Amino acid sequence: MTTPTVGPRSDGNQLEDNVSTTTLESSASPDTEIASPGFAGRLARSRKVRILSGLGGVAAVVTLVGSPAAAQEASEVQAVLDNIWVFIAGCLVFFMQAGFALVEAGLTRAKNVVNIFAKNMADAIIGILAFFATGYAIAFGGGNDFFGDTGFFLNGLGDIEAMGGSGVINLSHTTFFFFQSVFAATAVTITSGAMAERTKFVSYLIFGVFMCAVIYPVVVHMTWGGGFIAGLSVGDAVYSDFAGSGVVHLTGGVAALVGAFLVGPRKGKFGPDGKARAIPGHSIPFAILGVFILWLGWFGFNPGSELAADNLVAGIALNTLLAAAAGGLATTAIIWLKTGKPDVAFIGNGVLAGLVAITGPCGAVTPVMSVIIGAIGGVIVVFSVLMFDKIKIDDPVGAISVHGTVGIWGVLAIGLFASKDDAFLGREDAGLFYGGGVEQ
Repeated sequence: MTTPTVGPRSDGNQLEDNVSTTTLESSASPDTEIASPGFAGRLARSRKVRILSGLGGVAAVVTLVGSPAAAQEASEVQAVLDNIWVFIAGCLVFFMQAGFALVEAGLTRAKNVVNIFAKNMADAIIGILAFFATGYAIAFGGGNDFFGDTGFFLNGLGDIEAMGGSGVINLSHTTFFFFQSVFAATAVTITSGAMAERTKFVSYLIFGVFMCAVIYPVVVHMTWGGGFIAGLSVGDAVYSDFAGSGVVHLTGGVAALVGAFLVGPRKGKFGPDGKARAIPGHSIPFAILGVFILWLGWFGFNPGSELAADNLVAGIALNTLLAAAAGGLATTAIIWLKTGKPDVAFIGNGVLAGLVAITGPCGAVTPVMSVIIGAIGGVIVVFSVLMFDKIKIDDPVGAISVHGTVGIWGVLAIGLFASKDDAFLGREDAGLFYGGGVEQ
C-alpha cells in the first residue's frame, strides 16, 4: 500500500527528490483493510522518508535505469524487510514482560514473588488472547470515533498474511496484530506493580481481560486508530504520540492509579502520623536487571513504531538511548542532593522515566532535545513518587509516576520540542520552541 491509514509513519517507501518506485500492492481487497480511512488524509501529509541505503537505494537505482520488473522486485523485498523488522521489534517488546516482572519482584518483598510472577505471566496470556478476541477490532476496525467494529478474532479481514493488507504501509495483518498485541500486554503490565502485594489473583485476571479487550483498545482507536482524538485540531496543531507516551504509558499509569486507590495501601506503609514508611524490596539486583531488559526492549518499542525498515529507525533508537541515560543521570543528581547519597532503585526508575518521556516525541525531536526531555522526565519522577506518598497512594514500584506522570510529560514535550514531522504532525518545526505556536 502506498498510503497507510493508521500508525506512526505513513511514508515508508517514498524516496528523496521525488524519485518514485513501483510499490507493492496488497492482495487484500479494500473492504478487508481494518485501518480507519479517515486517518489517511492527515497522515498522507507527512514528510517523505529518505531511504538512501540498502534495498531502498537499490530500488531507486533500478527505477532510474528504467526496469519496472526489477523495481517491483526490489519493492517486494522492501515489504518483506518491513514485516520482518516489525516482527523482530515486537519480539523485543514482548521480552519487556520479563523486565517488568523482575523490576516488580525486586522492589517488593520476597514472600510475594510467586504471586507477582504469576500476575506477569497472566498479563501475557490473558492480555494477548483478549486483544485477539476483541481488542484489535475495537482499536483498528473502522467503526465510529470511539469503537472499531471489524476484525474480531481476526475474522473478515481477507488474507491476513498479505503484505500491505492491514492498510499500514507494507504490513500484513499478522505482523501488525503481533506488534500491537504486545503493546496491549505492556499497558496492562504497568498496573501490576502499583497494586503489588495486596491484590487477589482472580481479581487481577478479570481486570487484565477488560484492560486488553476494551479499555486500552478504545484509547488506541481514538488516537492511532483515527478516532475522536485523532480528529481534533487547533489551527495547524494536531494530535501526535509516535510510540505511546500517552496511548500506552499514560493509559497504563491512570489504570494503575485507579487500582492502587481502590485496593488501598499495604499494611504498615503509612504510620499513625500519616507519613510514608519505607518497605524495602528484597532484591535490588532483580530490579536493576529488569531495568536493563526494559531498556533493551525499548529499542523495539520506539524504533519498531516506525513500522518500516528505513533509515529513520536508527535515529529513533539513538533518541531512545540518550533519553534513558539522561533520565538516569538526572534522577541520580536529584536523589543525591535530597538524601546525601544515590539510591540505585530510584536511579533505575529514572532510566525508565527517560524512556517513557521520549516514547511519544522520539520521532519528532533531535538528539539534543532527547537528552533534555529524558532529563526532565528523570526529575519529574522523583517528585511524583514523593507526592503520591504524601497523598497516601501506595505504589511499591513507582509505576504511576514512571508511566503516568512522566507519560503526560512525554506528550507535552512533543508540543514544545518537535522539529521534525513524525507523520502525525504533518509539518516541520511544529514545536513551540521552533516557532510552531502555542496551539501544538
